[in-house]
Amino acid sequence: MPIQKKKTTPSARSERQNRAAGKPTGEKRVPRKKGARGTARTKKAVLGKLKIIPLGGIGEVGKNMTVLEYEDDLIIVDAGLGFPEEDMLGIDSVIPDVSYLVEKKDKIRGLLLTHGHEDHIGAIPYLLRSINPPIYGTPLTLGIIRNKLQEFELPVKPDLREVKAGDVVKCGVFETEFIHVNHSIADACCLAIRTPLGTCLHTGDFKLDVSPIEGEVMNLTRLGEIGNEGVLLLMCESTNAERPGFTPSERRVGESLEYVFNTHASKRIVIATFSSNVHRVQQIINISARHGRKVAITGRSMVNIVDAAVELGYMHVPAGVLVNVNEIRRYRPSELTLVTTGSQGEPMSALYRMAFNNHSQITLNAMDVVVLSSSAIPGNEKLIGKIVNELSYNHIEVINDNSVPVHVSGHACQEELKLMQALTKPRYFMPIHGEFRHLAANAGLARYMGIPDERIFIPEIGKVLQLTQDGASFAGRVTAGNVLVDGYGVGDVGSVVLRDRKHLSEDGLIVVVATVDAYSRTVVSGPDIISRGFVYVKESENLMDEVRHFVADLLEDCLQGNAEDRVEIKNRIRDELGRYLNSRLNRKPMILPVITNV
Repeated sequence: MPIQKKKTTPSARSERQNRAAGKPTGEKRVPRKKGARGTARTKKAVLGKLKIIPLGGIGEVGKNMTVLEYEDDLIIVDAGLGFPEEDMLGIDSVIPDVSYLVEKKDKIRGLLLTHGHEDHIGAIPYLLRSINPPIYGTPLTLGIIRNKLQEFELPVKPDLREVKAGDVVKCGVFETEFIHVNHSIADACCLAIRTPLGTCLHTGDFKLDVSPIEGEVMNLTRLGEIGNEGVLLLMCESTNAERPGFTPSERRVGESLEYVFNTHASKRIVIATFSSNVHRVQQIINISARHGRKVAITGRSMVNIVDAAVELGYMHVPAGVLVNVNEIRRYRPSELTLVTTGSQGEPMSALYRMAFNNHSQITLNAMDVVVLSSSAIPGNEKLIGKIVNELSYNHIEVINDNSVPVHVSGHACQEELKLMQALTKPRYFMPIHGEFRHLAANAGLARYMGIPDERIFIPEIGKVLQLTQDGASFAGRVTAGNVLVDGYGVGDVGSVVLRDRKHLSEDGLIVVVATVDAYSRTVVSGPDIISRGFVYVKESENLMDEVRHFVADLLEDCLQGNAEDRVEIKNRIRDELGRYLNSRLNRKPMILPVITNV
C-alpha cells in the first residue's frame, strides 16, 4: 500500500467537516422532470455502515486490539497480549480471540500499530499463524517486532512496512495518518483514520510531555487541525482517567535517579524497569556515565530492545560504558549499574532469579541497592511483593516510587484527556484501554466537556458500535474473548482444563488402579491407590488402607451387580469414593479411576 504525506485541500476539509457532523457528502444533482418548477433537486448519496469492534483492551489492562470495518474493507489497530489472571493457573499470557478476523481475512487491508509495547504488539506472532496482513509501524516498533518474530516459526513471511509520524497509508477505503504523541516508549503515534463517513481518531497510549528526553512534544498542532476538519469518533485511552491533573515528565525520573546515585555512591545500583522504556534506560546510562559507572544489561527482552534502539538510533551509548554481564566481577560495587527486567515480579525474570539467588551470573548482597523504576500492573502486586520481601529478608535495600519518585506513568491524566477532547471536538466518543472503572471515568470527562450521553458509547469486547450517516448505536456482537497461551500451546487450554487445574491445586488427586476380568466378574489385581497433593501417604497409611478396602468392596459390588462396562464402574467409583472422602475428611480430591479389562 502506498505511503504518502497528506495534503489537505479546502474542498477535502469541507467534505470531512460534513462527514464528522453526520451530513451527507458527495451529493449528486439530478435534473428535474418536466413540470411545475424549473429548479433542480438533490439526491442524497447512500453511504454504508462503519463498524467499530473492540477485540481486546476493554474492561482489562492489556490485550489491546480494535477492528474498523466498512463494507468490504477491514483494518486492525494493534494486536497486544495481556497478563494471566490469578485463576489462570500455568498460563503464560492471554491474547485476543481472532476468530472474527479469520472469517473475514479476505477483507483485511492492514494491521496498524500505535507503538511497541507488548500489550499492543505481543499477539502478532500468534496472529500471523492464521492471517498475514500488511503490518504498518514506526521504525522502533517494527525493530522490536523483528526481534520478537525471530523466536517463532511462522508459516508466512511477515509483511512489515515502515512508516513515520506524518505519513499516510491507504488500506482499502481507509486512509490513516500517523501523528506523533509522547508515551513511555519512543516512536508512539495516534491514528487519524479517514473513512467514507468521517474521521475516526484512535489515540493509542499517550501523554503530554513538554520536556521529553528524546524527540518532540506531542503534535498538538496537527491534532487541532484535524479537530477543525471534523472528527466523527474519538477512541481515547482511559488508563489514568481517574487521576486528576497532568502526568509528570519523564525528566522527573532522571532527577530522582540522580539523587539515588548520589546517596548510594558506594553501592552497586540495580534498576528494574520496563524493557521497552528506552528513554528511561537512556537516562540510566547517562547518569551512570557521569558517575563513572559501567552499565550491564540483563534480561532477554531488555537486551533485545536496547540492541534494537541503539541500532536504529533511538539510544546513544557513550563508548566504553556498556559491559557484558559476564564481566561484572571485574568491577567494584561503586563502579557498576545493572539494568534488568523483572519490575513486575515475573517468576522467570532476571530480577526474580537474582532475588532468590538463582541467577547464574549475579548474586545480590547488602552492598546492592535495588530500584524498582515502574508501577505495578493491576494483578501483579503480589508477585512484586514477593520479590521485595525476599530482598528485604536478605538485608538488600529496595527503593520504589513510594519512597523516591523513580517512576512516572506514560498515560494521560484527566487534564490531558480533556485537552485531547478539546483539540479534536469529536461528534461521538468511545473510551478504550482500561478496566470498566477507567472507561466510566473517561466517559465522565466527555460529559464534562459537553458531549451528550447519547453520543458516548462505553464498549465491551466483541460488541459492535455501528455508525451510519444517520447516527450511531450498538448493533450486535461478534465472536470475541480470551485465548490462553501455555508454553507452545495456543488455545488448547480452556475453561475445563483451568477448572481441573484449580481442582488439583486445591484438593489434590487420587488415582485408583485395578484390573478386572469381565467374563468371570472378578478383580484380577488391585485396587492400588495413588495420591498426589491429597495427603502425605507415609503419614496416612491407615487412611490409604481404608480407601483401598472401600474401593475393593465397591468393585466387588459392581462386578457382581448390574454394572455393564468399565465406564459405568469408573463413574460409580468416582462418585461413591468422592462422597466417602468428603464425609470422612471434608475434602473433595479429583478422583481418576483406571480400570483395565482382561
